[in-house]
Amino acid sequence: MTQFLLILLYIFIGIVVIQVIYYLFIFGKFSFAKTQESTTKHVSVSVIVCAKNEEENVKNFIPLLANQNYSNFEIILIDDASSDDTLEIFEQFEKQYANIKLVKVANNEAFWGNKKFALTLGIKAATKDYLLFTDADCYPNSENWITEMSSHFTLHKTIVLGYGAYEKEPSFLNKLIRFETLLTATQYFAWAKLGKPYMGVGRNLGYKKDEFFKVNGFINHMKLRSGDDDLFINEAANKDNIAVAYNSESFTYSKAKETFKDWIMQKRRHISTAKYYKSFDKTQLGIFYFSQLFFFLVPIVLLAFQFQWIIVTSIIIFRYLVAWISLGYSAGKLKEKDVIYWFPILEIILIFTQLSVFIRNIFSKPVTWK
Repeated sequence: MTQFLLILLYIFIGIVVIQVIYYLFIFGKFSFAKTQESTTKHVSVSVIVCAKNEEENVKNFIPLLANQNYSNFEIILIDDASSDDTLEIFEQFEKQYANIKLVKVANNEAFWGNKKFALTLGIKAATKDYLLFTDADCYPNSENWITEMSSHFTLHKTIVLGYGAYEKEPSFLNKLIRFETLLTATQYFAWAKLGKPYMGVGRNLGYKKDEFFKVNGFINHMKLRSGDDDLFINEAANKDNIAVAYNSESFTYSKAKETFKDWIMQKRRHISTAKYYKSFDKTQLGIFYFSQLFFFLVPIVLLAFQFQWIIVTSIIIFRYLVAWISLGYSAGKLKEKDVIYWFPILEIILIFTQLSVFIRNIFSKPVTWK
């Protein structure tokens, strides 16, 4: 038994070494990055919003886009066969604002319920060189959102990843959702800075129109209803064409899910696309997740037998300090500092929630796009 516990201790040390490498040397590429300064560009921009049954949200949020402090932009509003008053509201906006163009998408049997088909029509209708994407239930954090996001476009940097934040609410679920959003953003920003971009979020994303046609749009994953953001970035982005925007004025915000059930359904959709990532990306995500999972499971055995408990406890504390510092700096950049106080509890809940979602997705497919 002693020999087994000794081997387990060595495994535990190896797990913590992996965690430290991730938090300090990988995530740290973003966490410890300097404050971002932007230079105003004057590229032509098409803001694309795809909506399906979002009448209340578009009524409130489209004017915030239309009144952006930017000189050369248009807004492409895509109504994806809504059954509520979304189309009527879009038609009113089209009359009200000269720079709004409406794209109407009828139900198509071959692409029923597929957001990618609707987005493709919107992208083809766009007349500007650069595209910015946000969701119908999102709003920009400032009137300089377009300015901040487009400032990162250069001759070679043709894809820009932004931060899609969630509004702060007093509930514990809200903290959990925002912690996951913070951790996910830290990961994809850091890997992008390291030259290995693997995903972005459709709530806040930009790319040059040419990038869309270089990979034939969504054709390689059109049959998958999700992945218009992360799978596209996984395919189209590389170390030369990627940039990240994390100035607070470049953020978008939306309301987080209010019930655990709704959040789980959302997570099931998001996680279902990860198996289509490139092999390297799946591997690095898998290593990080399982190192997290076993960081909690292995010490339970060691401490249950009180085997080298002082060493084990010291290692646990060391790992928490490293992770807390790294994520704390990241949270400061992304204006999520309040969730860091709950870090140990939120991390444990998130890890085992993800495990549950993985297992459920094996046995049933998640529902996608309304």
